[in-house]
Amino acid sequence: MVEGRFSKFLKKLAFSGGGHQYQLLERGELETLIDGQNELKAIEKEKTVVALPAKEASKCHREDLAKAFYVDLQNGLSEFSVTQRRLVHGWNEFVADNTEPVWKKYLDQVTDLLVDESSFTGEAEPSSKTDTPLTGGGDLTTLSNIVFMGTLVQYGKGQGVVIGTGERSQFGEVFKMMQAEETPKTPLQKSMDKLGKQLTLFSFGIIGLIMFTGWLQGKHLLSMFTIGVSLAVAAIPEGLPIVVTVTLVLGVLRMARKRVIVKKLPIVETLGCCNVICSDKTGTLTANEMTVTQLVTSDGLHAEVSGVGYNGQGTVCLLPSKEVIKQFSNISVGKLVEAGCVANNATIRKNAMMGQPTEGALVALAMKMGLSDIKDSYMRKKEIPFSSEQKWMAVQCSSRNEEQEDIYFMKGAFEEVIRYCTMYNHGGIPLPLTPQQRAFCQQEEKRMGSLGLRVLALASGPELGELTFLGLIGIIDPPRAGVEEAVHVLSDSGLSVKMITGDALETALAIGRNIGLCNGKLSAMSGEEVESAEQGELAERVGKVSVFFRTSPKHKLKIIKALQESGAIVAMTGDGVNDAVALKSADIGIAMGRTGTDVSKEAANMILVDDDFSAIMNAVEEGKGIFHNIKNFVRFQLSTSISALSLITLSTVCNLPSPLNAMQILWINIIMDGPPAQSLGVEPVDRDTLRQPPRNVKDVILGRALILKILLSAATIISGTLFIFWKEMPEDKASTPRTTTMTFTCFVLFDLFNALTCRSQTKLISEIGFLRNRTFLYSVLGSVLGQLAVIYLPPLQKVFQTENLGALGEWEGSPGTAAVLAACTGQLQTFLGREVPAWGLPVPKGLGSFLDICTG
Repeated sequence: MVEGRFSKFLKKLAFSGGGHQYQLLERGELETLIDGQNELKAIEKEKTVVALPAKEASKCHREDLAKAFYVDLQNGLSEFSVTQRRLVHGWNEFVADNTEPVWKKYLDQVTDLLVDESSFTGEAEPSSKTDTPLTGGGDLTTLSNIVFMGTLVQYGKGQGVVIGTGERSQFGEVFKMMQAEETPKTPLQKSMDKLGKQLTLFSFGIIGLIMFTGWLQGKHLLSMFTIGVSLAVAAIPEGLPIVVTVTLVLGVLRMARKRVIVKKLPIVETLGCCNVICSDKTGTLTANEMTVTQLVTSDGLHAEVSGVGYNGQGTVCLLPSKEVIKQFSNISVGKLVEAGCVANNATIRKNAMMGQPTEGALVALAMKMGLSDIKDSYMRKKEIPFSSEQKWMAVQCSSRNEEQEDIYFMKGAFEEVIRYCTMYNHGGIPLPLTPQQRAFCQQEEKRMGSLGLRVLALASGPELGELTFLGLIGIIDPPRAGVEEAVHVLSDSGLSVKMITGDALETALAIGRNIGLCNGKLSAMSGEEVESAEQGELAERVGKVSVFFRTSPKHKLKIIKALQESGAIVAMTGDGVNDAVALKSADIGIAMGRTGTDVSKEAANMILVDDDFSAIMNAVEEGKGIFHNIKNFVRFQLSTSISALSLITLSTVCNLPSPLNAMQILWINIIMDGPPAQSLGVEPVDRDTLRQPPRNVKDVILGRALILKILLSAATIISGTLFIFWKEMPEDKASTPRTTTMTFTCFVLFDLFNALTCRSQTKLISEIGFLRNRTFLYSVLGSVLGQLAVIYLPPLQKVFQTENLGALGEWEGSPGTAAVLAACTGQLQTFLGREVPAWGLPVPKGLGSFLDICTG
């Protein structure tokens, strides 16, 4: 420097003795000294030059500006002035403050903290946490400086101050809300309670009337009491709880084979009357696995990506030709996918992803293209990690295979990545990035965003300020396989499917359209609107809304309550802690088995083991079938009970001897509650059941149609049995073993025919299949053999007071047999579904012989 040279010259000044003597300088040294002094003056002058604000400079003449800035208007600045001003003021360029020192980058790794809060908020993307105070309140998704118990740290480390434990934590808030909710009684439980009370009152009323009438007629009180007790045993449907339980258990077992766990038996049937299914989006309707679905290259090529999840299953197809692309068969698509795979920290091994979901989606995309190993072709030298402020990440790499200059790969938000780009890729050739090309890319980014996709822009190049724009990648948490079909089938069968999610509106609507919710005609409502609406007003609106977005656990609970208030039977599906309260308060809570939290599984009534939403279809079908089987059993049991009660009542009122003794009534009760009745509960589900609309929860088991069928069956049994009783009664109207045996056998045979017609409420036996329920056939055969044993085995004859009904004979249409056939005509017409000639029935010889045995 000039100052250094000038000081060297000063050292030549020498002192000698007691006086001061100066050493003379040489001529060259003197000139140097003068020049050095001038340079020092010039440096000081340059230091006085300061920038002038534009508003002040605009008021000055150019001569005044030149004088103030020491500028020669003819020659400009000297090289010396330029050098000095650069030393003082720096270069004429902007200094980007994005390149952080190494120590700062290392520190950011400890502080860059990402937490997966999907179990609370429903958001698939991890939330970035800071220690900056928030100025205003908000919902759970906006609390960026709070970390909740029960969530998962995905990246980074952090320290925090515990602000609440136990019930005072956010997790505890959900727990308290769950504790406050009571699981509602199922419609089946309510119907069975009501039916049991009705049958008990009716039965005891009739039995009391019979005993009182017999006592007035002077019959023996003990005999009437014995008959009354027997009728009470026969009339009260003690087999009904058994049948209901067995039917539900078998339904539960069938559901278990379909990978659905039912925790409470009555819940299976409740699905049969469910008319609204509210479903969480993330992890239920979707796989909670980010997946690339669309690509747009910088030169305008569009491609679609198939396959879901973190694996290589799926293809990348160019549109509209549907050409499958592999590796670099299309250079533009290949470079785009390469950049996404290299600028990446996620890994996928054995279909398990480690890292951030978005980066996992990019690795899965590379696997589908056959480029999963492309990352090994580069050696990473430096990484600029992603931050919420800069909204991009980049890596600097060198090629392992060729001696090429280093290359940067960048991915991030479009508006940030495009700032670093000066070129765009056109079929592998970099071209200048024009305003028109930039506008095209921006338009594509907005289009993909409107579809609910998370859009990433990618670029590569030798320097961060000289990157080549490669294109856009659209990522979404896609619908699960089979969900669209399940929603379609459920909607056709009368169920309304509603989606409740914590996601933004665009994402929620995109998923709703993809799964065919309300045939694409979606109406949405935000969590804030739910919060501000009154419960009565909300009950009127919720039925018309198909998508609820930005919801919290309180909002979900309020939605469920509003639907129930409007009269709906609500099933709620979910997998997170934020779904637990709604799962418990719903009529049917359905949790996911794989991705579901322990809290959601505990609160739910059913668990889908494979997280398969379409399994709900099977559960609904099973629920409808179970209720139909219960109705079939009730029809058979009540028609038998009414027949037995009416038979004894009429004989008592007409002052006739009892057609059945106490032991015979108990045997009929065994048949009524035994194998034939129980086998009606295992009738296979009708194939058309799912297409029927959900049953109204207000509908009782004993509806008008069922009562008419019960009375018709009972009338047939009573008329046929009374006819045989009257025909076989001696002239002195005394009850004999033969009379009761004939009446008893006739009643049992009619009842077995009645059981056959009770297998379906709407279809004929020929339609549902005679051999479809083999358990029923075996039970009927066993009952027939049991009846024969009661009639012909001597030890049982003594117990039941029966006698042999004659020997085998030729079929001649005996009066007794004819009477049986005449009485059976009405029942057989119901069984066959067409009119049958009363006396022209084709009777096989074996059946004729059997009837001869029965009628003597």
